[in-house]
Formats: sequence, structure tokens, C-alpha cells
Amino acid sequence: MEHETFLREEKTQELARYLAKNCENLSDVQSLLKELFKGTIEGMLESEMDEHLGYDKHSTEGIGSGNSRNGYNKKNLQSEYGEIPINVPRDRNGEFSPKVIGKYKTKTDDIENRIIAMYAKGMSNRDIEDHLKDIYGVEASASLISRITDKILPAVMEWQSRPLDSIYPIVFLDGIVFKVRKDSRIINKCVYSVLGIDMEGKKDILGIWISENESASFWASICNDLKNRGVTDILIACRDNLSGFSSAIAATFPKTEQQLCIIHQIRNSTKYVSYKDLKPLMADLKLVYGAPNLDDAEYRLEEFSEKWDSKYPQISKSWRENWVELSTYFKYPQEVRTLIYTTNAVEGFHRMLRKYTKTKTVYPTDEAVRKSVYLSIQEITKKWSMPIRNWGTIIGQLMIFFEDRFNNVA
Repeated sequence: MEHETFLREEKTQELARYLAKNCENLSDVQSLLKELFKGTIEGMLESEMDEHLGYDKHSTEGIGSGNSRNGYNKKNLQSEYGEIPINVPRDRNGEFSPKVIGKYKTKTDDIENRIIAMYAKGMSNRDIEDHLKDIYGVEASASLISRITDKILPAVMEWQSRPLDSIYPIVFLDGIVFKVRKDSRIINKCVYSVLGIDMEGKKDILGIWISENESASFWASICNDLKNRGVTDILIACRDNLSGFSSAIAATFPKTEQQLCIIHQIRNSTKYVSYKDLKPLMADLKLVYGAPNLDDAEYRLEEFSEKWDSKYPQISKSWRENWVELSTYFKYPQEVRTLIYTTNAVEGFHRMLRKYTKTKTVYPTDEAVRKSVYLSIQEITKKWSMPIRNWGTIIGQLMIFFEDRFNNVA
């Protein structure tokens, strides 16, 4: 729900778009921010009451428990958004003492923001519990912290389903693995991220999807999700050799050109090459992917094959099998080539994501992964305010190659 949406001190780009669509003036913005903040505080108080009673609201577990909810008290809370009337839940036994907004407290010091911020920085629930107790003198159990952070899940869902731009000149796709508990086992699950470069040259994470296995239907669901959220065209999609993705994007965005990551291809090619052959083989392989044009690259691949197939026949075979999507970048000028020949843009994002999540070795559920990744994205993308390097030159070149596609942009 809108009133349950989590409000950060640093407003996210998604929230800014929402406000722009629903507000006509500054007064409307202030009013809506107050409502969003009110909903967040009241949601957190409800979580504390759930924790205090030991069962969720309306749950049959509360029957005969000896205590129950007993309506609300009114309180006017002084915040950075002005005076906000909030409803504070109470229990029949009069034992409920909220931690976020104390009984006699009428001002917020943003404890909830601190909890979310610490979670976003990669701290575990137990670490946050200890930190709040040692530094702020606030008693908050690990389960309470989990309930509080769960209140951002509606914001996660809203972010994942937000409208997107109609055209993205370039998108990158890659995955990062997390360990998740499932049926008393710990399994690997991959979080796939789609990083888009918009028409202004700015990076944005278009969405995240969690899966145990790759399949054509999984990739089709991702492509259809992007389409349903407003994406009508992608000029170039850069990716690793993910099973089933090629056909899925071809079915959803048939005009999209696909570029396999050259770096991934090189790594796979040299995986089983002996150390003594590695340096000369890499020098010959560089003549292929570093060729000035497609004709020269194909000629160099033939030379490579003649020289190395007797020892490593699988290398030239792999390049030939994937040549159509490996060689896409040869048609473009150097600035575009440098951007699309590798998925380094999304891999760099995943390196930052790992930095924020490295303390969480095993996640209890997919929702815990989704929550942690979403908060990390909000932290990482704060720095994505400028266009990528040489974007003016790159977009100018793309407009020449894709003139008819840009003419169709409304």
C-alpha cells in the first residue's frame, strides 16, 4: 500500500517520480511525504505490537493468550515533515511500551532509518541488535528488527514493478549467487540483474530476479516483465552466454542486437590451457577479438584454428558456435565497442553488491535476499548521478546506426 511505502531520508529516484506524478505543487509534496512517513511509523509500531504479543494481527494464535490489542492512542509526533498525528496501538494489559516512539516521546530521532541504514550496509540482525543497545540504549530483538525491515517489502515490490523508459540504448545482464536455506538445506540461488543505460547515459537497475535454474521460460518472464513495464525497444543487449536468453529476447524484442561478453568468452577459452601455452595462445586470441573489423577478425580466427586446434580444438569451436553474437561489436566505432564488448558495467555493480552483503553468509528466505539486495541497490545507485564516460559521442553514433528506431521514440 502507498501509506506503507518506506521513506528514506535520501529520497529515491522512484519516489521522486511518484511524487511528480501525484503532486501539483510544493504543498502537495509536503502533504504526501507526511502521509508516507506516518504510514511507515504506524507500520513499525504494528510490528512492535506483533512482537510484544507474539502473534500477528487477526491471528487465531491470540485466542486465550491472556493479552490482546485494545485499540489505539492518539499522539502528535514532531518530525522533520512537521506535526504528524499517529495511532499508537495499545494492549489490554497495558504492558506495551513501543521502542521506536516511546510512551512519552513526541519527537522522532529516526531510529527506524538507522535500523534500515545499518541493514542496508550489510549488518546482520544480531549486529544491529547489539549496536542499538550499545550506542542508543534501545532494546530491539533480532526478530523485531526482521519485522521492521520486512515493512519495506511493499516498497521493494513497488520498485520492481515501477514503469520504465520506452527505449534503452544498451542493457547489461549478469547474475550473482547467494546461499539460501530451503527445506533444511543450503542451496545456491542466483540473483539476475538487468542494468540499463537510459537515453541520458545514466545507469539504472531495471530489476532483479531470483532463480535456482536458468531456463527459456525464466528468461521469457524477465523479458515480458520489462515489456509490461513500458520497455518497447532495446538496441543492444550485452550478456554472458546464459542458456535460453538469446531466444527469449529475440521473441520479445526481435530487433535487439545481442553481444556476448568477450571477457567471459576468453575466460572460458583459456580455462584448460596449460601454463606454458597460455601467453602465446592469448596473444593469438587477442588478434581475433582486437581486430579492426569483422573480415580481419574472421581471418585471424582461421589462423588461430590452424595453429591451435591440434592441442585445443574446443577453443575455436566455441568461438565459431557463438560467432554471430560475439562479433556484433565489430560494426561499431571504438567508443561503442569499449562499452559493449564486456558486461563489466553490471559486474562492477555486483562487486559493490557483494561488498554490502558479504557479512550475510546464508539467507533464510528469498524475501530476505530480495530485501537485502534492494537496500544495497539504493545505497549503490546514489552515486549514479552522472552519464557514463563519452556518452555524448556514443549516443550520437548509435543514432546513426539506429536512426529508424530513434525516429519512433515518442
